[in-house]
Amino acid sequence: MQIPDRPLPFRILGLGILVGLSSGLAISFYVLLTEAVTHLFYGPDPLVDTRKLPLWYLYLVPTAAILLVQRLIALDPSVREYGVAEIAQAVQENRYTITLKGLVLKIIASVLSLASGFNVGNEGPSAAIGAMIAYRFNRLFHLPGKFVTLIISLGASSGIAAVFVSPVTGITFALENIAYEFLNRRMGPIILGASLAFGVAYLFLKPLVFHYSIGRHFDYSYLLGSLLFIPVILIFLFLYLALKKWLLLFLDRFVASRAGRYRDLFFALLGGATVGTLLWQAPIAAFSGHEMVAALINGTIPISLKLLLLVVLLRILGTALAIYANAVGGLFLPLMSIGALIGYGYGEALQLYAGIPVHSYAFAAIGASVFMGVVMRLPLTAVVLALEITYDYNIIVPTAVTVVLTGFLMDRIFHIRKLAANEV
Repeated sequence: MQIPDRPLPFRILGLGILVGLSSGLAISFYVLLTEAVTHLFYGPDPLVDTRKLPLWYLYLVPTAAILLVQRLIALDPSVREYGVAEIAQAVQENRYTITLKGLVLKIIASVLSLASGFNVGNEGPSAAIGAMIAYRFNRLFHLPGKFVTLIISLGASSGIAAVFVSPVTGITFALENIAYEFLNRRMGPIILGASLAFGVAYLFLKPLVFHYSIGRHFDYSYLLGSLLFIPVILIFLFLYLALKKWLLLFLDRFVASRAGRYRDLFFALLGGATVGTLLWQAPIAAFSGHEMVAALINGTIPISLKLLLLVVLLRILGTALAIYANAVGGLFLPLMSIGALIGYGYGEALQLYAGIPVHSYAFAAIGASVFMGVVMRLPLTAVVLALEITYDYNIIVPTAVTVVLTGFLMDRIFHIRKLAANEV
């Protein structure tokens, strides 16, 4: 079937409508399928029910799941490509073919990775699924090749809007993450697609909701707290990057090089053992982090500072190992969960030791957006995400200030270190 030739604006608009509706349905199915498989593996409440399961089972499920994921990747290497910018570049260079088979395998691989407990998020595959849908539908509309970035952006933004049930976040993600110069005059279809994808997903999925929003009332204690938060978040950012770098360096030099052709098998076993240990000792440190973020920003999961630091370290290690084990997923939610933990602990410390009257759940929301925004270099997306989740000036303004200043300081520090290294 082919769409009859129409003026280009009509074809672009039609593509936006079709991709938005289709992505909303596809992402809703993907998320609900992931939840169903998670419950099948670990029970109705995995964070609680895993403690009732036998130890051998907790190790068997993630190991078997990641071995199956690796088999799917062997059948179609594109299953691993969930970076939207990478997909767009690959398509432009004519080295990437988006097929229905690849789409199905990607969904299966991601569901297995997420449901078995690996520290990956569902937003990366959601963006890629949306991009795949858009690229396939484009065959009906015959857009010129120069519009491939627009097509990929349309699909990716629809996927993000659907999985977060946040339309403006999806639009901002496409604008900031892919190609501002190309898209700033062609935002109409992206806005339309993301909005329609949100509308469909809202029928099936639950958005992250901040239950304590006080709207436009502004308390300067949160702005002061956010300024004091900058050195704290910087320390944890360096800790995250350093641990990840050292771990990956160790795995590269001392493990991968010696494993030879058994490399994938070794990392599958290591990844499965890591997830099994997390499920056994600290279930809260496993999975994507969506439930953790929702609980922390609403204060429904009291957690001690000691346990909080342990969970932060475990999630950092779990995220790095998930990458090496070839778990299919994104980094948005894992990074947000780490930031939410840091922010929650910081808020607790401000109340206990500094006497500043702030709520820890508010800084959990700030930390979630800031940590993701700085690591992924998406400050505008971070601010918009905070806006859509909370609708609270006490979250939005501190997030904006903190993510910009922290990102600036990170860039300057790394620039200075790079100059020093070059001089040596």
